[in-house]
Order: sequence, then structure tokens, then C-alpha cells
Amino acid sequence: MVIIESTIKSNPMGRWYIELSDTTKEESLEMCIDINDYAKKIEMMGAEYAGEVEVAWSSDDNVTEVQINEVRMQMMVYETEIESQKHKQMDG
Repeated sequence: MVIIESTIKSNPMGRWYIELSDTTKEESLEMCIDINDYAKKIEMMGAEYAGEVEVAWSSDDNVTEVQINEVRMQMMVYETEIESQKHKQMDG
């Protein structure tokens, strides 16, 4: 199983972003400015391995709890939307 590192970082303006890196490749750094961007890029990275990936989360020292919670909340909203779309497709 391939590990994709997802690191929450903070820019000088105090805005969070997520840095993605494939641990099997040296030059595989991707920057994600929001959860939708993150989802697209992680899906593309995972496609190379037929979805057989594990995500390892971490955050830089300068990332606040508020920023981490924002990422968590956006992830939960995104996952809820995806589940809702799946149910609509199954019902329709």
C-alpha cells in the first residue's frame, strides 16, 4: 500500500492549505487550496495505484487548532455531499 502524506500548512496570510506528497516519488508535491482541490488531486494520485493508498495526516507547527478544525469541517461537508450524490444516483 502506498502512503500519501497530507500536511496542513499555513501561509503568511494565515490561510491554510494542504500539501500532498506521494512517498514513493521524489518530486510529487501538490498544493491544495481547498477540500475540493484536495479531493481531485488525491483521487488522481490514488488512481495510479488502483485506489490502494493510505493517507497520513500531519500539520506544521504554525498551524492553529482553528485551521485544523476548518479542514476537518470542510472534509465532513465534502464527504456528506459525496454520500448524498451516491444515494441520489442509486435512487434515480
